[in-house]
Amino acid sequence: MEALARAGAEVSVVSPKSGRIQGMQHAEKGNDVPVDIPLSQADARDFDALLLPGGLMNPDELRSNPAAVKFVRAFGEAGKPIAAICHGPWVLIEAGLVRGRRLTSWPAIQTDVRNAGGEWVDEEVVVDRGIVTSRKPADIPAFNQKMIELFADYTKAEHPFVPTE
Repeated sequence: MEALARAGAEVSVVSPKSGRIQGMQHAEKGNDVPVDIPLSQADARDFDALLLPGGLMNPDELRSNPAAVKFVRAFGEAGKPIAAICHGPWVLIEAGLVRGRRLTSWPAIQTDVRNAGGEWVDEEVVVDRGIVTSRKPADIPAFNQKMIELFADYTKAEHPFVPTE
C-alpha cells in the first residue's frame, strides 16, 4: 500500500471492520491501520484496482467472509487488476478467479491453487491477465514494481483486462 501511495496512487483501506484494524505480520501483530471505508459501504465500481493483504491470517479471514469474497469477485468480473502475495491467492480461489490462470503464492497453498484450476509456479512474481502474484516477503520489491506497472497500465488502457470464465 505504501508503494502504491509513493507511486502517486490514491489508496483506501477497505475492511469488514470499521475504525482501526490490527495489521499482522504472519502470526505476529503489526501496525494498527485506520480503515477508510467499511466493506459494507464499499463498491468495487468505485475503485480501479485491488491489493489483497498477504500473511496467513488476513487472507484466511477474508476468504471466510462472503461480502469480502463478493467484493473481490466483482473486481475479477469487471476485468480490474488485482494484486495478491503470500496466502492472498486464497481469496482469489474463493472468489473463483484462479481457474485457467498461472500464478504463484506461498508454497504451502500450491495444492489449493492447483485444485482451483490454476497453474502454480515457483517464481518471484507472476502476471496473468490482470492478476499479479508473489510468494513471500522477500519478493515484495519485484511484486511492488509489477503491481504498480499493472495498475498504471490498467488506468491508461481503454479496455479492461479480459476476465476468465
